[in-house]
Amino acid sequence: MTARLYRYTRLLLILLLACGPGACALFQPRDPVNISVIGIEPLPGQELELRMAVKMRVQNPNETPIDYNGIALNLEVNGQPLAAGVSDQQGHIGRYAEAVIVVPVSITAFAFLRQAYGLGQVNALQGLPYRLRGKLAGGPLGTVRFTDEGKLDLPSGGYW
Repeated sequence: MTARLYRYTRLLLILLLACGPGACALFQPRDPVNISVIGIEPLPGQELELRMAVKMRVQNPNETPIDYNGIALNLEVNGQPLAAGVSDQQGHIGRYAEAVIVVPVSITAFAFLRQAYGLGQVNALQGLPYRLRGKLAGGPLGTVRFTDEGKLDLPSGGYW
């Protein structure tokens, strides 16, 4: 019995030593994906809800392709949540490639009122900070998260 246990332990150790270095390839560091919002189009909404289709260009600067089977997106303006959306679309972004992805997002009446109140508290509409956060879902090890931050320069005066 002890000899058999010793033999199985030795076999398990050999398998771990043989497969262990290959498993480290799963955890290689990735460069973050580059996200650019390239368009926003209106969609039909419900009573007190505004819906939009956000078009994003997603660039994969990595050696490995990205296969995704769902997308989530959140947009904050001036530190307050404004829009959120999800999509169950599937796709593939090759290594060192890019794709245009469209995600429907919703702006609730409450989020709109919160933004309107916040805009009333600022002196100028120039330089409002925004943050776009999201993820491309691809399983437990394949999910790719992204963030894009910047400042919105809204037209002032007679341009509205």
